[in-house]
Amino acid sequence: MRYISSLAALLLALPTVGFADQTIADLKPDTEVTISGTVDRISDEDTFILSDDSGQIEVYLGPNQVPVPAGTTVTVTGVVDDSPTPEIYASSLQTSDGQIFTFDRSYD
Repeated sequence: MRYISSLAALLLALPTVGFADQTIADLKPDTEVTISGTVDRISDEDTFILSDDSGQIEVYLGPNQVPVPAGTTVTVTGVVDDSPTPEIYASSLQTSDGQIFTFDRSYD
């Protein structure tokens, strides 16, 4: 019983964490998210456009190169920034076949 109470308390303490069943239209600034969609197009060597049925959002991987081609189904984890045009600063990307890429944010 103590385990269930602890788990419930932990889940309640994480209101800003997103889940992969969110849509792009649901995303809020300054939140950590995990969202699935398709790489619509690669807009720069470290940026791509993610799309789902609700819309599109730019995903920034910098200073890392986009590791997948357009058309790939992916799940992205990262933080939605608070700029006028929101984008996700990705920390990881997983493809539908299970490949996982993590992104180093150092600019050395």
